[in-house]
Amino acid sequence: MDSRSLQETFAPESVCFGCGPKNDKGLRIRSFAESDDACVCVWRPEAHHLAFPGVLNGGICGALLDCHSNWTAAWHLMRRDGAPLLPCTVTAEFAVTLRRPTPLDVDLVVRARIFGADRDRATVDAQIEAGGKVTAACRGVFVAVKEGHPAFHRW
Repeated sequence: MDSRSLQETFAPESVCFGCGPKNDKGLRIRSFAESDDACVCVWRPEAHHLAFPGVLNGGICGALLDCHSNWTAAWHLMRRDGAPLLPCTVTAEFAVTLRRPTPLDVDLVVRARIFGADRDRATVDAQIEAGGKVTAACRGVFVAVKEGHPAFHRW
């Protein structure tokens, strides 16, 4: 089994703030496929990610959910289509619900699963868990872009 994340495998030069392996100041999340329609990420906040003492900033929660969901969508579309490379996907819609404070002092588990998919897009449900409790959740729509879009071939 490959120990590299989807990001390290398909986009090792990416500088995305949320998931880019080459962004030294980014979150550097690492997504791993659990199946053709689900991915998981374990991520540990650092002190500078706080909103107030002991609690993760809500915007950082959103970035974790957004990037991890985007990778789940791209992985699903690639696997569904039997393609050799990931499509370049972007966020088209995204709604986050912050259910309770997300602590800074534990590993966070981010889970994402395909809710539905069409020809060039996937809808993803995702959540952040801390200590077995869901602290934040989202639903987003992620679209595979075509040539001419700034994100095309960013992998």
